[in-house]
Amino acid sequence: MINNFNFDELLPGAEKPSRYIGTEVNTIHKDKAGVRFLLAFPDTYEVGMSHLGLQILYSILNEIPYVSAERCFAPWPDREKQLRGKKIPLTSLESQMSMADFDVVGFSLQYELSYTNVLNMLDLGGIPLYHTKRKDGHPLIIAGGPCCFNPSPLADFIDAFVIGESEEVVREITTTIRAGKKNSLSRKNLINELAKIPGIYAPAVHVKNQIIKKRNVIDLNLWNYPAKPVVPLTQAIHDRITLEIARGCTRGCRFCQAGMLWRPYRERNISLLMEMADKMLAATGHEEISLLSLSSGDYSCIEPLVKNLMNRYYQKRIALALPSLRVESLNETLMEEIKRIRKTSFTLAPEAGTDKMRMIINKGNTTEDLLSTVDKIFSASWKSVKLYFMLGLPYETKEDWEGIVELAYETLRAAKNRGQVTINLSTFVPKPHTPFQWEKQISMEETFEAQKFIRQKIRHRNLNVKWHDAQMSFLEGIFSRGDETTGRLLESAFRKGCRFDGWSEILRFDLWEEALAESGINPEEYLRERDINEKLPWDNIDCGVNREFLLQERQKSTEKIATQDCRFDVCQNCGVCDSSATKNILAEKEGINSDLSLSSPPDTALTKETKYRITFNKLERARFLSHLELSAALIRALRRSTIKLAYTAGFHPHPKISFATATSVGMESRQEYVDVNAREYLSNLSSLKSEINFALPGGIKILEIRKLEQGEKAIAQATQGFEYELQLPATIDSYRLKTMKDNIKNFLASPVFNIQKISKGKTVTKDIRPFVKNLTLDSTGKKIHFTVSYVQEGSARPSDIITHILKSDTDESRQIKIVKTKNILK
Repeated sequence: MINNFNFDELLPGAEKPSRYIGTEVNTIHKDKAGVRFLLAFPDTYEVGMSHLGLQILYSILNEIPYVSAERCFAPWPDREKQLRGKKIPLTSLESQMSMADFDVVGFSLQYELSYTNVLNMLDLGGIPLYHTKRKDGHPLIIAGGPCCFNPSPLADFIDAFVIGESEEVVREITTTIRAGKKNSLSRKNLINELAKIPGIYAPAVHVKNQIIKKRNVIDLNLWNYPAKPVVPLTQAIHDRITLEIARGCTRGCRFCQAGMLWRPYRERNISLLMEMADKMLAATGHEEISLLSLSSGDYSCIEPLVKNLMNRYYQKRIALALPSLRVESLNETLMEEIKRIRKTSFTLAPEAGTDKMRMIINKGNTTEDLLSTVDKIFSASWKSVKLYFMLGLPYETKEDWEGIVELAYETLRAAKNRGQVTINLSTFVPKPHTPFQWEKQISMEETFEAQKFIRQKIRHRNLNVKWHDAQMSFLEGIFSRGDETTGRLLESAFRKGCRFDGWSEILRFDLWEEALAESGINPEEYLRERDINEKLPWDNIDCGVNREFLLQERQKSTEKIATQDCRFDVCQNCGVCDSSATKNILAEKEGINSDLSLSSPPDTALTKETKYRITFNKLERARFLSHLELSAALIRALRRSTIKLAYTAGFHPHPKISFATATSVGMESRQEYVDVNAREYLSNLSSLKSEINFALPGGIKILEIRKLEQGEKAIAQATQGFEYELQLPATIDSYRLKTMKDNIKNFLASPVFNIQKISKGKTVTKDIRPFVKNLTLDSTGKKIHFTVSYVQEGSARPSDIITHILKSDTDESRQIKIVKTKNILK
């Protein structure tokens, strides 16, 4: 808490309160630590909690005895309005400590359009935006991630950038900060010490022509983090465990920054991946595994890995996803294994519509490869596929736009009307440290023209076209290759109110236009083609790939010459490997059983099922979980326990569980029920209760588990009504209490009490009087008790009582705490 302020008071007014609760499973709380480290992600909670890097650093840092790592995410506009309105600083989730009270704040820079959020979070945290304005006592502001390979746009705002991979360097940073605190170093001297760490770029210390080399993790097999990922309360963008099977890529796509930055290519061994999967599933209860790399199909042991994972987790109904696949790497074996549990989605990225363009960008696959793969996907009973294309690639002509259209229809023909094909169009943004870093980015007008051309040409009910916002690509292009001058533009846009510029519903391009005009910055200066002899803002950053290789690749693109993958061909002399420690590392093949037989299928409906009724409560901050969030938390906890759940049949199996009703967001409940179908549990049910409670987030607790007798009604049929308690705000005065009492008296005296509600877009009149059995204001004047029936005709909700009977306005309604005290069963 800050100045004894209770942050829970803000939750009823939040659009999605579960973003700010911070009571997730596997969170770590440390009361005392020598170094307090805040991991700040400049996007929403859902996006940040899907990012593997955040989970890895959270695990590594909290493993260090003298370090306490906590998390903070960009507040959505409604939350920002709350904080600014009440003059409350931005805080961490775990301890609700102000950002300004941490020793170090580490931002993850994944995307240029999150930069205004970085400034907003600093400002909300009470930290001066410019590093020159910060004094002793202010936290160190550091940043890591792919955007740091051009640190210039944020150089005035960040104290130190981590260039490269952070697993090792983050330990060195905390060691330096700990020593600095012990020796009472000034802020300036502490930054000087950080600047001595290899891979750290400190703008106030390093001169512009001083080269900073990136940091690499040499062998991924030495790093098995995170073992216990934090489990998001709200549904994350990627709600599953993520197994990073490999890092880096040597395919050499000439537009791809990640493929250049994260070289060399390093794979984890299957034995380690199986061990990591076991630990993460046991610690989370997730029901899907995502195999992460820049191209999952390039993993040298992908087939035996997939078979091992499916055979081990088939009976537990755990699905497998390969989110990043090259067209030619998807084969029948992988598809047959993946669909054994659930058909996760397939996304393919041909990038260009013609073989000519794919030669220019060194994509390494053909139209024939794509069509063959699409046929395999739909032959294996998939119903949809997504294809990603880029507009504005170097040397692109209108014929290449036509090629996208033709390829879309050829793909549909290959699908043989067996499903949906979605075409996604994005705009090519030249990125630093790639062969195309010198190229021009097309204008918004050119982007609109290309998008319109393709949309008008593709008209079929089974072909869906989506496109990326050209305004976003325009802004991304400015900052992707921007210099220090763009920092002025960034601050101006932030001051005008720009936030979440990567979110179409939030982006205020009109404010960016104002900021551009006022700052005097010409955007064309940043989108234009660069001369190869021109000094580039990121020339002081060494990503490992040398300039000669990039220029050679650029020249090859003009000649439509392919460069082979060095894993299967000769070394291409990109400059990354030293042939000793830094080199491509492939997974060990010894001991891999590549001909695994299928395990027995999951328990089917033929297996006798037993029904159990679980009584639980939902208190404190857990009351702000939605019904879907609550259900997901309970299912994950059940999956982590020793009970064997029963599942529905089909390609998308779900646990057989049913609730009495859905409790609304913000409502506390002292008694809830859920019926669960499972195999008969032969052990002690009290022990099972303890197992489940251990795996639940704070505020949810199992009170009782009992086996249902034959013939007992399902919980929804057995429910007859509910008892509630309304806890009135302490600030309510005697006059308002009297009007409430009169309102209650008038309601009870009325034989009919009609209210109007909006249902499915229509105004509906409903008489709630028959459903309310009693309604009383207690003698203390602090609580209202009432009972409602729950019948086929309906019921009365607490919000109906508050709004229509008590006649509370919006502010008062938010301050009234609703507590369900009892479920009345037959």
